[in-house]
Amino acid sequence: MLSSISDRKTQMLALKPSLEDIEIQLLLEGVYRYYGFDFRHYALSSLKRRIRRVLQNENLPTISALQNQVLHDGDCLQRLLLGLTVNVTSMFRDPSFFLAFRQQVVPLLRTYPYIRIWHAGCSTGQEVYSMAILLQEENLYHRCRIYATDTNELVLQQAKNGIYPIDLLQGYTQLYIKAGGKRSFSEYYTAAYGNAMFRSSLKENIVFSQHNLATDGSFNEFNVIICRNVMIYFDRILQKRVHQLFYESLCKFGILGLGKQESLRLSAYEQYYEEIQRGEKLYRRLN
Repeated sequence: MLSSISDRKTQMLALKPSLEDIEIQLLLEGVYRYYGFDFRHYALSSLKRRIRRVLQNENLPTISALQNQVLHDGDCLQRLLLGLTVNVTSMFRDPSFFLAFRQQVVPLLRTYPYIRIWHAGCSTGQEVYSMAILLQEENLYHRCRIYATDTNELVLQQAKNGIYPIDLLQGYTQLYIKAGGKRSFSEYYTAAYGNAMFRSSLKENIVFSQHNLATDGSFNEFNVIICRNVMIYFDRILQKRVHQLFYESLCKFGILGLGKQESLRLSAYEQYYEEIQRGEKLYRRLN
């Protein structure tokens, strides 16, 4: 009998969340209730690493202290948002994806008189400008409106500026070539003072706007939705919500593009899409 009680106590202790987990839940709940930014369904293991890094940068001893600071200091909130959102991107990232888009999706888009594209989780904008370049080269950009959204206003501002360190451009040029680029990549930017500024003509049909995939709804019907390397940081509950949002936002036979490590397999919406090109995570919504 005593052994059974001891075993139950051991099981209860094993199920009990750690103090760190409780503090993280309270921090995320506070940020959501007070500011409206919802990180409650981001993958916990990834959140822990990023929150610990924020603690070090803020020189704070506990997550509870961070919560107090964030709720009373808007600047600290912005630093937290930068720490929690993953803003790793590049021009023509995974160039085979853009090559497949050029070869398989562009012919489909030519059948539309007007094309609406949503880049969800656009970060600092490099992939958005990549798409604008691709569409210009395919003589489709004048018929397009690209909606580039992210939850973080600071990275959105960087995306709007379209200015990036010049030392990145050599790598970007190689990716552009692999993605099937048809011109000299240097035609698309002006170099000055250690930076590269992309041509204003690339911005003409881009609308940058704040949108939170965790809380906000659909705002248009799209022919293409690109959301790459974003949902890998979400838990299953939030992934399901976002898949539903994208499905409801795509027109019939619309195109969905995901990241290399993301998939529709085992999702509730797998049966409603067909894969356009194997391995490139490009899908077409079925009727």
